[in-house]
Amino acid sequence: MAEISFQDRVAVVTGAGRGLGKAYATELARRGAKVVVNDAGAEQDGRGGSASVAELVAKEIVAAGGEAVAHSEPIGTPAAGAGVVELALEHFGKVDIVINNAGVLRDKSLAKMPAEDFDLVLDVHLAGSFHVAQRAFAAMKEQGYGRMLFTASGAGLFGNFGQANYSAAKMGLVGLSSVVAIEGARHGITSNVIAPLARTRLTEDMPESMGPYAPEQIAPLSLYLVSEECTATHEVYTAGNGWFAQVFVGVAPGWSPGLGSYPSVEEVRDNMAAIRNQDGYQVLTDAAAILPLIERAGGRD
Repeated sequence: MAEISFQDRVAVVTGAGRGLGKAYATELARRGAKVVVNDAGAEQDGRGGSASVAELVAKEIVAAGGEAVAHSEPIGTPAAGAGVVELALEHFGKVDIVINNAGVLRDKSLAKMPAEDFDLVLDVHLAGSFHVAQRAFAAMKEQGYGRMLFTASGAGLFGNFGQANYSAAKMGLVGLSSVVAIEGARHGITSNVIAPLARTRLTEDMPESMGPYAPEQIAPLSLYLVSEECTATHEVYTAGNGWFAQVFVGVAPGWSPGLGSYPSVEEVRDNMAAIRNQDGYQVLTDAAAILPLIERAGGRD
C-alpha cells in the first residue's frame, strides 16, 4: 500500500499548539510537509496568550527532521488571519493546505450569555477561519491547487446546551466551506469540513465513559481530506474513537398543492406528514439545486 506523502507541500494549521491541531501539524510534517504552526497560546476561554506554545511544536517538528515555523498571533482579525498565510508564503513560497482548527470556548446558557462572549467565539472560529481562508484562497487560485479543511462540531451540526455561540460559529463554518468548495472547483481547490469528537482542552469535560477519544484518531481522516489524492469536496465528515462517517443535509421531496398556489395554514397542517416525510431525500450541490425539487413537487417533472 503506497503511503500518502505531503512532500513539497506547504500547510498552515491554526490552533496547532495542542490537541487536534498539534496532531495534524506533526503528522503532516512527518509525511514531508512544511508547516506553519499557528497558536496564540491562550487559555480555553481565549484569555492570555504565549508565543511559546506554537514555538515548542515548531521546534519539535524541526528536531524530528521536518520544516516548520511558528505564528503566535490570534487569527480573529483580518491582518492576523492573512498574516499566517503571508508567513507561509514568505518562508516557503506557497501555501497548499489550510486546516482551520483554532478555537475557544465561553459556554453559558442562552439567557445568561453576554454579547461579548458570543462575539468573541464567532470572531475566533468563524471570522478567523474566513480571514485565513480568504488570503489562502487567493494564493491557491493563482497556483491552481489547494486543499482546505474547516473544523466544525456536533454542537454546530446538531446543537448543544449552553453553546449558542460555539454552535452558531461551527455551523457557520459549514456554510463557509461550501462556498469555498463551489468557488474553488474551477481552480483545483477543494474544501471539506471535519466535525471531530476528541478529548482536548476544549472538550475536557466530555464524560469519562466516552473514553480517551484521542486527537490522533481524528488525524487520519483530516489528513486524507487535505491530500492531493483526495478529490472529495463540499462535504462534511465526523470522526471519533476510530470511527468515521459522512454527515449531510438532505432535502425531502416535500408537498405542494400546485405551483403558484397559496395554501392555507390549515392545508399545511393537514399535510405535515408529507412535508416531514424523509423518504427519497436528496443531497444538494448548491442553493439553486433546490429549484428542480420545487418543480417536481408541483407536478412539473
